[in-house]
Amino acid sequence: MNKNEDMVLLHFEDEVAEASRLATAAGIEAAEIERHRFPDDELRLRLPARLPARVALYRSLHRPNEKLLELLLVARSAGRMGAQHLTLVAPYLAYMRQDKAFRAGEVVSQRIVGEFLAGLFDGVITVDPHLHRIDTLAEAIPVPHAIALSGAGLLADVAVSHRARPLLVGPDRESRQWVETAAQRHGLDFIVCEKVRHDDRNVDIVLPADAAVRGRAVVILDDVASSGHTLARTAAVLLAAGAASVDVAVTHALFADDALALIRAAGVGEVWSTDCIAHPSNAVHIAPLLAEALRAISPG
Repeated sequence: MNKNEDMVLLHFEDEVAEASRLATAAGIEAAEIERHRFPDDELRLRLPARLPARVALYRSLHRPNEKLLELLLVARSAGRMGAQHLTLVAPYLAYMRQDKAFRAGEVVSQRIVGEFLAGLFDGVITVDPHLHRIDTLAEAIPVPHAIALSGAGLLADVAVSHRARPLLVGPDRESRQWVETAAQRHGLDFIVCEKVRHDDRNVDIVLPADAAVRGRAVVILDDVASSGHTLARTAAVLLAAGAASVDVAVTHALFADDALALIRAAGVGEVWSTDCIAHPSNAVHIAPLLAEALRAISPG
C-alpha cells in the first residue's frame, strides 16, 4: 500500500507494535516521539522535526494520569510546528465512568477530561467507551469528529471460532449494547444479568428468571475487565446454574492486580480480548477498524 505523506501517526516507545499495525492498515507513516524522564520526574519529549498538516497521535489511555500530560505537550507542540488537524487515537479512553456527581463535591471527570481533550484535538477515535447516561461520544468530547467503534463483533467472531453456538451473557444492564450487537452478528442467544454493586470489589449477580444455561457453553462479554470481581461472580453464578463452560471476552483487558487469577479461580476457561490494551489475552487486532475510521476523518 502506498504511504499517505499528508499524514503521520505519532506514538510512544511502549506502543510501537500497536501503532505500527495501525499505520500499516491506514497506509500512513509512523514516527516515534522521543521521551526522557528527568530525575525529578519531569518529561522531555521530542517530536519529528517536520510535521505534515494532518497528525494523528496513538495513545491508549489506561493508567492515564501521566499520559494526559503527554497529550497536552504533544498536541500543543504539534500545532506550533504546523499541524493543522490533530486526531487522537485512544483505543481505551479513560475517565469516562464518572459522568455525574453522586455525592456533593464529587468531580465529574467525564465532563472535565472530555473538555480537555476537545481543547487539544479536532478528532477522537476510541473503542467501546464507557458511556452510561449519554448516547454519543460527542456529548462527552465535543469535537468535530468523535468516533466510537466497537470490538463486540470481533470478539463474537473469536467466540464462535472456539465454541459451537455459545450463549452470550452480559453481566449487567450496561453490557446489553455489546452483548446484543455480538449476538446479532452470528444469530446467537444472549441474556443480560442484573448486578448489585456494593463497592469496587463486592458485587452480586442475578440471572434472568427464564435463563436457560444448563449444559450450554457460555461466553461472558463486556467492555472492560478491571478488578475482575464482576466477571468472577458472574462465572460462579453461571456454573452453579449448570453451564457446561464459561469463557470471557472483553474489549479492554485492564486486569488490575490479581484480576486474571481471580476469574480463573472462579472457573473461567478461556479469556479473549482486543489489543486496545496490550495483554497476553489479546486475540483480536483492532487496527483495521481504527484505520477505517482514521481514513474517514477529513479536516474542515
